[in-house]
Amino acid sequence: MAMASVLPSAELLFSRAGRICKTGPSCSVVLSLPTSSSTYLSFSSRNAHLHPLRMHAQPISMSESDVAALEVERLRLDEEARARMMQIAEAAEDVESKKDSPSDADGDRGASEGEKEENSSAWKWRIRRRIWDLMESENIAAHPRPVHHRIPNFLGAGAAASKLSSLPAFQAAKCVKVNPDTPQKQVRYLTLQGNKKLLTPQPRLRTGFFSELEASELPPGVMAEACTPAGVAKYGKPLGLDAKLKVDLIVIGSVAVNPKTGARLGKGEGFAELEYGMLRHMGAIDDSTLVVTSVHDKQLVDDIPTEKLKAHDVPVDVICTPTHIIHTNTTIPKPKGIYWELLSPEKLGQILVLRQLKKQIEEQTGTKLPTGPSEKLPPTAQRKPMRQSIVYERTGNEPCIFVWNLDISTTWRDLRDHASKEGAEVVRVNIFRKGNSRPMARILFKEGTEIENLVNALDKSELRGSMIRAKVNSVPTDGKS
Repeated sequence: MAMASVLPSAELLFSRAGRICKTGPSCSVVLSLPTSSSTYLSFSSRNAHLHPLRMHAQPISMSESDVAALEVERLRLDEEARARMMQIAEAAEDVESKKDSPSDADGDRGASEGEKEENSSAWKWRIRRRIWDLMESENIAAHPRPVHHRIPNFLGAGAAASKLSSLPAFQAAKCVKVNPDTPQKQVRYLTLQGNKKLLTPQPRLRTGFFSELEASELPPGVMAEACTPAGVAKYGKPLGLDAKLKVDLIVIGSVAVNPKTGARLGKGEGFAELEYGMLRHMGAIDDSTLVVTSVHDKQLVDDIPTEKLKAHDVPVDVICTPTHIIHTNTTIPKPKGIYWELLSPEKLGQILVLRQLKKQIEEQTGTKLPTGPSEKLPPTAQRKPMRQSIVYERTGNEPCIFVWNLDISTTWRDLRDHASKEGAEVVRVNIFRKGNSRPMARILFKEGTEIENLVNALDKSELRGSMIRAKVNSVPTDGKS
């Protein structure tokens, strides 16, 4: 498959990542892609067409503002994805609770495929929620917090990474695939430090497939930065599904894992399974390729029923915690590739590289691949009352408050809920971030909000362990903002 096939559309690039320089009738645009600074498209307004993709052996330098913009966009998309997964989790548990109720004696009879799918995964969400709640309540969670709907970072992640690096399989590996989540950052660093090739997937496979990094190709002093999502975008080399790879070891993130069976639960999005399936399709891995995870000891569980796992669920061979190395001797079959019949149209619509692969296989075989059931939320979730704050019509007269000194992990939901505790009805929250500095935010409220009282309540209040500050940004007077 050509590299261009795994890149986002030109329209998307121009709308999100473009830098336009108007110099006259032959204006040109150079786009820095999130996948890597070593790839770009050029566009000429004279003939209005895209030129072929040009690859460079040496990365094109990205400015700090470019990297910061990519990071802001990544965080925004991550927040949207976590919100979506929260809805799915609530819907699954809602469907499960109604299945055995007297008013639903027929159980799943008449339910849509989407409802049945949510119902069948409710047990997974109960285990995930239990582990996330436990890590927060026992304060073994590390930044970013809260850990809900994430591969949770944990205290001792560095020690677990050190144990992982002591494995003979890791030491002998020449190419290691490591998930992009925070608790495995030290694993990525140790991979590069050990002069191994590091493969890390694009976050949620949004803009491509994998990025490849090697210590010998990095500028001096940037190895730690290269292990972050922004660093991967800046220094990584993008790969397509046509890349010739042999992966010697896979490191995967987990929410919960059974040390006796190797059964594992991720955060619920299914990207680890898709990544594994695509590597298997490429011939980069096989059944003998070791799968390792690093977790806190409190993430070890004994109630993942192996009989309820699906064909695409990836078991683990080795578990590394801050205190133990556990060989699971798993007998759970590993996925053989991509199970198209389990892949929903919604998931396929999210991932360009999968759509391109599906099209390529169908053209080569002359056979249309199957599609899995829809992931549309069941009606039980949609019947929940919506917060008014998301249905207000903006008038331009809404009062607003400016807040600062926020913890770097603060989300717009944190601010909305914090203000709502004071009885305020929030219309909109805008958070402004710059690098690792503490973010600031602007909160708009429904007309008629007693803004002065709200400022007094919010100023010097505590949110995520930080004492935030607040002031009035503008107050409507005689109907004017």
